[in-house]
This record gives sequence, structure tokens and C-alpha cells, in this order.
Amino acid sequence: MSMLEVPLILFLVIVAPIWIIAHYVTRWRMAKTLSPEEEKQFAELWRIAERMEERIDSVERILEAEGPEKEPTR
Repeated sequence: MSMLEVPLILFLVIVAPIWIIAHYVTRWRMAKTLSPEEEKQFAELWRIAERMEERIDSVERILEAEGPEKEPTR
């Protein structure tokens, strides 16, 4: 074996797999977190959902106040 083959084999057998695994674990962890833009969109969707819930509650209260005889037709 030449002087270059031994370090190359050690690199390919030991260092390269560890390096590749560490690289993809880091990518996986980064993908799990939300970007600032995604956090902003999520917060906006949350506010919209809360407003929609309030509107639905208001409509339900109005319908209940009108009485059970006025059930919506489907």
C-alpha cells in the first residue's frame, strides 16, 4: 500500500460517515424550527382564527336569542 491509500481508507471508513451523519442531523434540526417568516404567518393565522371564533360565538348567541323555532335550514 502506498502512503496515500491508508489515510484515504481511514478517512472514508471513519471520518466521512460521521461527517455525513452530523451534517444531515444538523439539517434535520434546522428544518424542525420555524423561520421568522413562518412564525409571522403562524401568528397571523392564529389571530384570524381567534377572530373567526369570536364571530361564530356571536352568531350562535344571536341564533339562540331568536329561539329554537328558527333553526337554520340545510
